[in-house]
Amino acid sequence: MTLRKRLLVLNTTIILGLGSAFSIPGVNAESINKLENQKSQIQQQRSSLQATLAEADKELVSVLKEIAELNTKISKVEKAIEDNNKLIAETQTKIASTKSEVDQLKAEMAIIEERIEKRSAILKQRAQSFQESGGTVAYLDVLLGASSFSDFVDRVGAVTTFVQADKQLLEEQEQDKKAFEEKKAAVEEELAGLTSMMTELKGMQSIMEEQKQQNSSLIQQLKEKENSIADKKAKLQSEDVKYASMIAQIEQSIAAQTAPAVQSAASASASAGSASASAGSASAQKQTPAAQKAKGSASTAPKPTVNGSSAISIVTTAGNKYIGNSVYVFGGGRNAYDIANGRFDCSGFVHWAFSQAGISVGASTDSLKFGGRQVSASEMRAGDLVFFDTYKRDGHVGIYLGGGKFIGSQSSTGVAVANMSSGYWKTKFNGRVVRVIE
Repeated sequence: MTLRKRLLVLNTTIILGLGSAFSIPGVNAESINKLENQKSQIQQQRSSLQATLAEADKELVSVLKEIAELNTKISKVEKAIEDNNKLIAETQTKIASTKSEVDQLKAEMAIIEERIEKRSAILKQRAQSFQESGGTVAYLDVLLGASSFSDFVDRVGAVTTFVQADKQLLEEQEQDKKAFEEKKAAVEEELAGLTSMMTELKGMQSIMEEQKQQNSSLIQQLKEKENSIADKKAKLQSEDVKYASMIAQIEQSIAAQTAPAVQSAASASASAGSASASAGSASAQKQTPAAQKAKGSASTAPKPTVNGSSAISIVTTAGNKYIGNSVYVFGGGRNAYDIANGRFDCSGFVHWAFSQAGISVGASTDSLKFGGRQVSASEMRAGDLVFFDTYKRDGHVGIYLGGGKFIGSQSSTGVAVANMSSGYWKTKFNGRVVRVIE
């Protein structure tokens, strides 16, 4: 077989088998046209593959963004848990100290009670000496029963002494009882407050741990999705490299038939470089970092005081930027760091939201419930404060939005809009409504 026939056979082989290696055919217009058509088909297939690869890139970027946002949220939750653990430890120390005060008080009570009993015995003995059978102290009878003026003077002195002593004993008795009751009430009140705080902190801690586990589980799912997309991309990129190689070989074959050997080699080298660059570009797309979610503004600059509907609009919408981007922290929302990072408790959030309209309100549920005019639940409107009995009476507060909804910083969600017309919050709503904006 002649060399020309051998080349024609090889050229036919190229046309029939796309994936096989290409040999340099002879100068043949028909063969070149077929190679051009073959190249066009492969380029179309490669374009389709690259479109699929681009979609995989977008999907991967989206997953990475979700992972980054969840990691940011988990970091906030972990920081909140850390801060709440510190508060729990401090509260436990205070409770232990208060219990010690109670124990000390009980010992003092025993001493006071003993003094009271001794005084009672003395008063009883004296009363028996100066009483009639009717049970009243008959000091006049004692004086009238004197046998002489000297005896009368002696009796007057004795009665005066007894009266003064009895009066002093009674005064001491009352002072002891009053001091005892006041101290007991004060310590018990403090202990009740600390115990309530402990109950809330522990409940909140449990919710946050559950939220953290849910987020971690979601991140694991997203990681698995990320790995699946990465595998898909790797396979697509491998296919893209194959298509690039096939195109380069076709271009090399065409160049060999239309130009000198040197130019043919140069063309093949250029085509191979183009294929390599294309594959490198696809690989580089995988490195695109996930966009980070912008944090809420930390600005705490004073706002001009506004009234009426404008103030209500500001108060009810100020917290929207924190929805899904905040965390409940006991005592949070009272400094620039907490505000910048969306760390609020319920009363801290309400205090901040009203400050955005230039309105100063309290920063605790106890101060907020007396911070305006009490109205009935049937009269409540957007901007009113609504209270709920959670771990204690009026333990939670939010801002009514209308339509049975309120916005507040809930321990399980951070800042969120919740429904108080049904479910959990309906059962906790106690009917207290406070109007701050008239």
